[in-house]
Amino acid sequence: MDAQLRRGILDISVLRALTEGDSYGYKIIKDISPFVTLSESTLYPILKRLESTGAVEVYTVEHSGRLRKYYTITVKGRERIQDFLREWEDVMKAYQYIKGDLK
Repeated sequence: MDAQLRRGILDISVLRALTEGDSYGYKIIKDISPFVTLSESTLYPILKRLESTGAVEVYTVEHSGRLRKYYTITVKGRERIQDFLREWEDVMKAYQYIKGDLK
């Protein structure tokens, strides 16, 4: 899969996981693992990028004597999911066209 396409899908997958509620790194990986393969070393740069674009916000909560970062999706993040879905419809039209020619 093209690296840019994969990156976009991973970003949107992380945002989608956060639509279920605020979460932290390990839980995000666990939640999306049935659908997308994602490691911690891939997740945290994604979360940092999403935070820098305003798609997620971060806060910390003490858990077992340590601070745990929680991520929450913003309105901008939800809009990004909707934009992706609209664009994906165009990708699927092209896919159907290409696939149809390979019969």
